[in-house]
Amino acid sequence: MRPLHFTYVAILLLLASAFMIPKNAIPQKNPNISVMAYYVPEKDYQPEKLPLHQLTHIIFSFTNVIDNQMQFRHAENKEKLHQLVAQRKKHPNLKVMIACGGWGADGFSDMSHTPENRKKFVESVVAFNKKYDLDGLDMDWEYPAIPAAGTGARPEDKQNFTLLMKELREGLNTLKREQTLTFASAGWKRYYENIELEKVMQYVDYMNIMTYDQVGSNSPFTGHHTPLGFINEKDIAGTPAAEFLEDWKKKRNDGRDYGPRSAEKIVSYCLEQGVKPEQLVIGSAFYGRAWKGVPPKSNGLYQTNSGAHIGWSAYQQIRNEFESDQNYVRYWDPIAKAPYLYNAKDSIFISYDDTVSVRLKTEYAIKKKLGGIMFWQLGNDTKEENSLLKSMYDASIKE
Repeated sequence: MRPLHFTYVAILLLLASAFMIPKNAIPQKNPNISVMAYYVPEKDYQPEKLPLHQLTHIIFSFTNVIDNQMQFRHAENKEKLHQLVAQRKKHPNLKVMIACGGWGADGFSDMSHTPENRKKFVESVVAFNKKYDLDGLDMDWEYPAIPAAGTGARPEDKQNFTLLMKELREGLNTLKREQTLTFASAGWKRYYENIELEKVMQYVDYMNIMTYDQVGSNSPFTGHHTPLGFINEKDIAGTPAAEFLEDWKKKRNDGRDYGPRSAEKIVSYCLEQGVKPEQLVIGSAFYGRAWKGVPPKSNGLYQTNSGAHIGWSAYQQIRNEFESDQNYVRYWDPIAKAPYLYNAKDSIFISYDDTVSVRLKTEYAIKKKLGGIMFWQLGNDTKEENSLLKSMYDASIKE
């Protein structure tokens, strides 16, 4: 038996070493749902300082379809991805994934159009994920059969997307490390007319619904770009937004739903189509949309505008420049379950997510037993203590 004072010394050394553990390496409580971050490396790239302990998945963005293969367009991302994967040593439960595509990314329609092209792509994905020791892939094809941002599209994309996801699942299953397969989907119904939803969901773990940009910066009326609440047409009746949507519906005359969009609305639709709730992941925006020339009626909500004030603003900019400016007043829409800022002096309207709205989205996902919540993108969050991710994480671990 060792002398008692040696025992005390040993205990003190153990306690001291425990307090020396880096804060983000301390085991955290596991979230009740998946909390997924898309992440574009920042100029001051320091992955060891990212709040990875508050995430279940981080999705490094983006690779592209180049010569029918998944590749980085910028070589410097190779080392950055290696550095991010290395953070799993401190966060063993974190899944590090890669995203392919994004807004305006082309090559998907041609790549998926023939068995030979799909085979070449799938083989490149398997080799890529093996090389970087990744945990999965997010396919961000925006959008099958819809030539958004001038991307190539053909009607056959609908069936080819199914074949692509099937073959990706089969290819990823050959890797020793378990692979998560997801895809980014739109927050509006027309998208789902152009994919074979029931078939695709047989091969993926999650569908990440981009429930943001529901009103774009080029919209002739203001609105919530990332609302949670189910907004009905009657809720916007008598506004310029309602008048525009009614005229648009008459001109198109195609029976489509051109009414207000929201997370609750598209989740309800997907559940009606038979998607399992645990496969649905809703989105939050760590950025805002702003319009100028907005009249003061209804504090600028659903009103006309003279164009985008800023194409988009990272939340850290909104926190530092707008929320702290007394000319910007925060309002809360209980129907949309979303905040907005209005500057009556300069006639500027800003739609965004804040700590309250991301908490509500997370609580909604838990209540509906969804797969989780994701957001675009981690680098836009404030570096302050009361960040959007912290609010989301706290809600996700609440009993």
